[in-house]
Amino acid sequence: MKHSFLDRYSDRDSLLHKLDPRTKIVTAIAFILAVALTPPPSWQAFALYFVIVAIAILISKIPPLYVLKRSLVIVPFVLLIGIFIPFLKPGDASGSYNVWIWNVSHSGLMVLWGIAIKSWLSILSLILLSATTKFTELLKGLEQLRMPKLMIMILSFMYRYLFVMVDEVSRMKQARDSRNFGGKRTWQLKTIGNMIGTLFIRSYERGERVYGAMVARGFEGQMRTLSSLQFRTADLYFVAAFFFCLSLVGITFLFM
Repeated sequence: MKHSFLDRYSDRDSLLHKLDPRTKIVTAIAFILAVALTPPPSWQAFALYFVIVAIAILISKIPPLYVLKRSLVIVPFVLLIGIFIPFLKPGDASGSYNVWIWNVSHSGLMVLWGIAIKSWLSILSLILLSATTKFTELLKGLEQLRMPKLMIMILSFMYRYLFVMVDEVSRMKQARDSRNFGGKRTWQLKTIGNMIGTLFIRSYERGERVYGAMVARGFEGQMRTLSSLQFRTADLYFVAAFFFCLSLVGITFLFM
């Protein structure tokens, strides 16, 4: 499995790629907070947020279709969380709609709209962040922003060995299919359960071997890198312009 699941386009040459990872992390968090605090009826503000993200995608030279496909991953989760809200949330009779035998409230639809648009815009910003920043640099930026070192280490190992585990599952599946996997449903479930148990044991043993190798090489609980982050003038200009755009959206919303 290729190791470019998140940062496939992180080696491109654009303004966003050259920015300090801390700059992109801070601006992404600020954007998500601004989107989360915007009331659902303010569709004009959400349209302006989308314009900001679209401009950033064009500047980053990342294929828009790639970002769109990645962002659609959240659709099942949004539907799972909010699909029943319009049917369960009470509302006034004048603001409700009858769909067959169910009563759909207008306030419930607004809540569903708010969940969907906020989730989509937030995931767009996170996709843009991960696609324009190498994962190692992203972890370095989080560490410089005083994120707990234990969390940094967990994320690092999770991303590094996720692909190893996927390859392991693929090999186990191939071995299972080569032995004419079939039979009754109970036999199939037993075989899958044995595969899950074997995968857990192999993962645990691999983790022990990796930790032993790290200790033998002088590991002291801190990930060390040769590269250092630099906050340049371009980062200052970008942060100023970004927060100016967010402030402009907020001022526009207040006077509507």
